[in-house]
Amino acid sequence: MEQKEVTFQTGRVLLISICHFIHDVYSSFLAPLLPFIIEKFSLSLTQAGFLTTAMQIPALLNPMIGKLADRTSFRYFIILAPVLTAVPMSLLGLAPNYGVLMILLFVTGISVSLFHVPAPTMVYRVSGAKTGRGMSFYMTGGELARTVGPLAITAAVALLGFDNYYPIMVAGIFASTIMYFKLKDIPVAPKQKKSVSIRETCRRMQSLLLPLSAIVVVRGFMHGSLAAFLPLYIIQKTNDVWLAGLSLSVLEAAGVVGVLTIGTLSDRFGRKRMLLLSLVLAPIFLLLFVYSNGWFRFPVLIVTGFFLLSTTPVMLAMIQEYSVDGSSSANGVFMMISFLARSATVVLIGFIADHLGLEKTYLLCSGIGFLGIPFILKLPGKGEKSEELFEVPTNAG
Repeated sequence: MEQKEVTFQTGRVLLISICHFIHDVYSSFLAPLLPFIIEKFSLSLTQAGFLTTAMQIPALLNPMIGKLADRTSFRYFIILAPVLTAVPMSLLGLAPNYGVLMILLFVTGISVSLFHVPAPTMVYRVSGAKTGRGMSFYMTGGELARTVGPLAITAAVALLGFDNYYPIMVAGIFASTIMYFKLKDIPVAPKQKKSVSIRETCRRMQSLLLPLSAIVVVRGFMHGSLAAFLPLYIIQKTNDVWLAGLSLSVLEAAGVVGVLTIGTLSDRFGRKRMLLLSLVLAPIFLLLFVYSNGWFRFPVLIVTGFFLLSTTPVMLAMIQEYSVDGSSSANGVFMMISFLARSATVVLIGFIADHLGLEKTYLLCSGIGFLGIPFILKLPGKGEKSEELFEVPTNAG
C-alpha cells in the first residue's frame, strides 16, 4: 500500500470545494422551480413529487458508481459533473412535456452521484494528514450551495423568465473547464489491482459501516424533523411567517460553521471524540429548543444546528481512512445508506407528527438522538485497522 502524502494541498482542496458549491447550487434548483413547473404543465402535487423521486432514484446506484470509480481514473467523474448537472437543470424551463422533465431530472440524479461518490476520495487524496479539515472545506461548499441555490434560481427566473433562464448553465460549464485544467494531472489512478465486490467492501468495513449506519439513522430523526418541519413548527408557535423562514436560514448557517469547525477539530482531537461531543449536545439543545420561548429560541437553534449538521465531514473522513487508500466504493455504500435512512425517517417523522403533533415529535426525536451514543462507542479507533481490510482476496469479484 502506498504511503499517503502528508501535505495538505490547499489549492486543490479549495478548488474541489468551490466546484462542490457550484455543482450543488444547480442541484438545489428543483424545489424553488416547482411552482413554475406545476403551473406550466398543470401538474398535480403527486406528479410534482415524482419529479423529486426521479432525481433521487440514481442514489441507489451509488455503490456501483463507487466500484466503477475505484476501477478507473475517477477524476473525470468529478470534472464533468458540474456541466452534466448544470445543463439539464438549466433546461427545465424549455422542456416540452412531463416526460422530458423526468428524463432531465434523472440525468441530473446520475450526475449528482457521479460527483458525490468519488469527490470525498479525491479530497482525501489531497488533504494529506488533515483529512478532517479537507472534508470540512468540501462539505462547507455543499452547505452553502443549499442556501445560495434557491436565491440564485429565483433571481434568474425573475430577471429572465422561467422559459429563458437557461444561460445560467455557463457557470457549470466554466467550472468543469477549470477543473479539467487544474485536476487532469492529479494522481487518482486506481490503487487496487484486482476488483473488489461491493459485498466484499461491506464485509471488510462492517465494523465501521454498521455503527455509522445506526448513527446516520438516529441523527436522521433529529435532522429530518428540523429540515422538513421547522418553519411549520415556528408558524404554529408564533404565527410569524418571517420568523419561520429565518429559522431555517439560521439552522443552515449554523450548520455551515459547524461543518467547517468540527471536521477540522477532529484532526486534532479524534473522530470519535468529536462525533460523541456533537451527538451528545445536539439532542440536549433540541430539547432546550422545544422548551424555549421568544427570541431565546434562536441562540438555542444556532447551537443545535452547529452540532447536528457538523457530523458529516467527520464520518466521511472515517470512511476514507478505514478504506483501501481512500475508497469510492465504501463511500458509495455509505451514501446509499444515508439516502435510504434520510428518505425513510422523514416519512416516519411526518406520520408521527400527524398523530402526536410537532412538539411531542421533537421531544421524541431528541430522545432518539441519545440512542446514537452507544454506537459511537462501538466505532473502531483510528489505530484499530485490521490487515484484512487492506488485503485483496484472489477470488474477489
